[in-house]
Amino acid sequence: MSLILFLVIAGIEAEAYDTPNDDGSSITTTWTTDTKFESFEILRSENPEEGFEKIYEVNKKTSRYIDSQVQGGVQYYYKIKGQSADIELLSEAVGPVKAMAQIFNTGRSNIAICIFILFFAIIYYITRARRGEKLFIRKIPGISAIEEAIGRATEMGKPVLYVPGIMDIDEPETIASMSILGRIAEKTAEYGTPLYVPTSKAMVMSMAQQVVKESAIKVGRPDWFNADNIRYLTDDQFGYVSAVDGIMVREKPATNFYLGKFYAESLILAETGFSTGAIQIAGTALPDQLPFFVAACDYTLLGEELYAASAYLSQEPTQLGSLKGQDFGKLIFVIVVVIGVLTRLLGTEFFYNLFNTMP
Repeated sequence: MSLILFLVIAGIEAEAYDTPNDDGSSITTTWTTDTKFESFEILRSENPEEGFEKIYEVNKKTSRYIDSQVQGGVQYYYKIKGQSADIELLSEAVGPVKAMAQIFNTGRSNIAICIFILFFAIIYYITRARRGEKLFIRKIPGISAIEEAIGRATEMGKPVLYVPGIMDIDEPETIASMSILGRIAEKTAEYGTPLYVPTSKAMVMSMAQQVVKESAIKVGRPDWFNADNIRYLTDDQFGYVSAVDGIMVREKPATNFYLGKFYAESLILAETGFSTGAIQIAGTALPDQLPFFVAACDYTLLGEELYAASAYLSQEPTQLGSLKGQDFGKLIFVIVVVIGVLTRLLGTEFFYNLFNTMP
């Protein structure tokens, strides 16, 4: 931060300094005076001897101005001109002052503390999970119904349809969907139930084939795997939806999974699946599409429950630890918000009197 400079000239005490906790785009000027002025003009120049130009004018009740029309790293000088009906006084130049970006915003140190707590909580729970400790994860109805839904398809002698969304493999929702697909593929392979996975991206198809193949090998049923059931359809959004709807109508799967990132096609898929009488489990992180899934599906994973399902089913220590650590971090954030609200509403004087009256 630049050195604060003071000058007392003609009854005006001026001060100019780099605005704290900003991105280096402003300089603050303040002033005090014993003389009654009607208004003040703020003058600025890059030369202390000449070239001062008026940049703003304020009324007599104001004694502070933040100049946001500056360039970072450039030296500026300021003068304050006080004006009234019978007198006009101009202070000497104050400066040089540079606008510099601060690395940390000290006014948000509470957020930094919460982030550090969240970070260490995640590391702590990941370490515990890697040691083999059992971490409690709240049961989600949609996850608990997965095995029941696959069992229903097996009893009816019908296939299972898994739709991993319409986005590519670099989307977090698609990655989470692949983790869930691995668990579903294990169950369908164990029961010998056909599994169809239509995709709209070539990379998603390749990963889905590998995930399903590894799941079949894991349960000792490599002969069950059929690469033709995991196919690429088209990149076109509604062309893909039409093709998936065709699979539903022709194959009539008993169970449909919609887990991934969906857009306008969500309602079309869910309505078609509902018309075929299939049990449907959906999940997405897009709030705009959740109402359609909730209305037309039997179970819906809401928002981050999709990622929780990925950790819950895979039992991968890093995912479990991250999930548990984030839950702990949310609790900390809630506590901080509640304390902040109570402090704001009741005032620090309330707490001061409360603690002083305690025995």
